[in-house]
Amino acid sequence: MNTRADRVYVLDTNVLLYDPKALFVFDEHDVVIPMIVIEEMDRFKKDLNEIGRNARTISRYMDKLRERGSLKDGVPLHGGGMLRVDYDTHGTELPITWGPETNDNRILRSVLRLAKDSDVALVTRDTNMRLKCDALGVVAEDYQNARINVDEQYLGLRELTVPGNLVDAVYADGFIPLEKLDVKNVHAQEFLVLAAADAPSKTAMVRADKKKGVARRVGRHREGVWGIFARNKEQLFALDLLLDDSLSLVTLNGVAGTGKTLLAIAAGLQRVCDERSYRKLLVSRPIYPLGRDIGFLPGDIGEKLNPWMKPIFDNLELLLNTRQEQSGTNTKPEPEYAYLLDQKIIEVEPLTYIRGRSIPNQFLIVDEAQNLTPHEIKTVLTRAGEGTKVVMTGDPGQIDNPYVDAMSNGLTYCIERFKDADIAGHVTLRKGERSELAELAANLL
Repeated sequence: MNTRADRVYVLDTNVLLYDPKALFVFDEHDVVIPMIVIEEMDRFKKDLNEIGRNARTISRYMDKLRERGSLKDGVPLHGGGMLRVDYDTHGTELPITWGPETNDNRILRSVLRLAKDSDVALVTRDTNMRLKCDALGVVAEDYQNARINVDEQYLGLRELTVPGNLVDAVYADGFIPLEKLDVKNVHAQEFLVLAAADAPSKTAMVRADKKKGVARRVGRHREGVWGIFARNKEQLFALDLLLDDSLSLVTLNGVAGTGKTLLAIAAGLQRVCDERSYRKLLVSRPIYPLGRDIGFLPGDIGEKLNPWMKPIFDNLELLLNTRQEQSGTNTKPEPEYAYLLDQKIIEVEPLTYIRGRSIPNQFLIVDEAQNLTPHEIKTVLTRAGEGTKVVMTGDPGQIDNPYVDAMSNGLTYCIERFKDADIAGHVTLRKGERSELAELAANLL
């Protein structure tokens, strides 16, 4: 992180719960943990979720550091700085208008007291805490280590103007050497839309293969995938990635209604049910409610998960009904996907229980991946066994997880980290196809 050499960084609880390794990313700078943060960690440590695991991880890290000396006096970090726990819970009194004695206000008091003797900054992911620090004249920063700082988000495609003979060469040979395109910083599996300079309406669509130094023509997939046909070039690019078994990771992002989940499930059904390329289609998503949670749900695991997984079932029902209508066999009153679920050809489950699993030879779709942290994304990807293809879909503009934002969520992080990997592909879907109303809502609201 770009920091002043003489600055002391006080870490808020939400930073450590978001990234336990935040203790070690400040290089030669001193890090202070207020005692109230330790107490808050103790409150979270029994939670059976990612926050609980992170709280327990922080406790283990600090217990290990304690072996180097007294946390009260400070222990050395590998980067050259010192870590210490501020056990003094008293400090400068806050204005009476700041309300009752809360944990946030206790942390602020510690920061004010420490700021008397040194240059101090509070690192917090809480916007209101940063506002309070501004009112008190104390420096406050967001935690930047897991954020993706790029001038432009990687879209997975770009448009180029080239000589007309190069477009003709693509149609004649099915590929073109990348060196002939004279394109700089092309990424692995990036799509290029080539337009002829002398006739802009003459175009060709290719996908870069940096390993072999060529750009291959993108197929039209005119036969469709389980009754679904690409309605725009981005959807065509998505199908090209989803149906390419040489790619182990595909990421799709875009606003609501662009077809991310539908295309992913359609490709998975074709690869699993028709072509038998994979043993099973596994669809999963994190459990985060849009609004106020309605509490515990009755019934067995299937009944509890049904409301959360309803978007997946809606897509499955649409795909199977479309296929039945096209074949003239739409006669069953019950959902056709029930048979596929009973036979374990399709499994739909939350990400809650994925830790420790090994998932070989499966088509794994992680929906709503924008609600995952980078650490959770790593946990998911390291579950993939031999022959498994992982597809992650989501919209960074629709985040329900309070610990991430558009630039620090796991999906954005994964897209940026894997854009130069030969076994990974990405495309951003930009045009809504759900309905005219849905597209207008995504663009205007």
